[in-house]
Amino acid sequence: MTLTQQHPKTPSRGSWRSLFSKPEFVTLALIVLFCILVSLLSPQFFTVKTLFDTLRSSVTLGIFALGVLLVLAAGGIDVSFTAIAAFALYSTTKLTTAVWPGAPFLVMVAVSLVIGTVLGLFNGAFVYRFKVPSLIVTIGTQYLYRGFLLAFIGTAHIMNVPGGMDDFARVNLTRFQTPDGINVSLPITFLFLVGAALLTQYILKNTLLGRSIFAVGGSVPIAERLGIRVSAVTLFVFGYAGLLAGLGGILHATQNRLANPFDLVGSELDVIAAVVLGGARVTGGRGTVLGTLLGVVLIVLINNNLVLMGVSSTWQKLVIGSIILVASGIFARRKGG
Repeated sequence: MTLTQQHPKTPSRGSWRSLFSKPEFVTLALIVLFCILVSLLSPQFFTVKTLFDTLRSSVTLGIFALGVLLVLAAGGIDVSFTAIAAFALYSTTKLTTAVWPGAPFLVMVAVSLVIGTVLGLFNGAFVYRFKVPSLIVTIGTQYLYRGFLLAFIGTAHIMNVPGGMDDFARVNLTRFQTPDGINVSLPITFLFLVGAALLTQYILKNTLLGRSIFAVGGSVPIAERLGIRVSAVTLFVFGYAGLLAGLGGILHATQNRLANPFDLVGSELDVIAAVVLGGARVTGGRGTVLGTLLGVVLIVLINNNLVLMGVSSTWQKLVIGSIILVASGIFARRKGG
């Protein structure tokens, strides 16, 4: 072999270690492992129907998770977003039914976004003004928003949703029938998730505001010394989480063609788990859109497919909790190593 000849490059131990150190890669590896296990127990898992079901189920959860991502990146935590979503979806549907039954769907979306943003801004203002931990504030406002909704707005399910919402629910990006006669479709609501992901990515990676969010999450005193307005960042992340909660809420009602004031209760932990599995740090300063979306896919796959593995749905939380602990251990080892 001459001096000009070189051996083919092979991944070094360091490069593999660097690859496994990325939270997104760890989450992707868990997704692949889960899919392999399910496919071994249920050969019908790898179908277009499974793919479309996963994408459809990821819409609301993914939109919520993108809002939570910004709050976590800024060093806060929000558990009130499902209450905001329920408040926005039910209030918007009831208001539209009473005032303008023929309103275009985008008008209903705009109303829901405004309601969600206002409630989110209230969270942020309370957190910053009174210096109360965001977890405590959002636990309180979760009960406050739900209580106000049920006491003053209504408790009855709205089965006959406005025409604009019903018409939009029938629109699909693609729809076809499989050889075995199963109808498969991907609703147009999926585009809202794509749009929310692109907007969030742009904010975090291409704006001064995004860098400020990570700076505040890393250290508030240092961020203040750098001239960052912590108040503005706090208001923005909670307002943004509220905005996406309003969006996720109205899309959830649209996909189900039902406005239920009791809906979405208990899904907070699934959303937070997805963001954490995606690599976001609860103490702030870290998180990515890609990792968050992968975390959402993992949670959705678990929730939708454990039954195919012969696992009772009551064990879902146990499985999700175990995966979070495994992923957290890998992340912690990476830091220590």
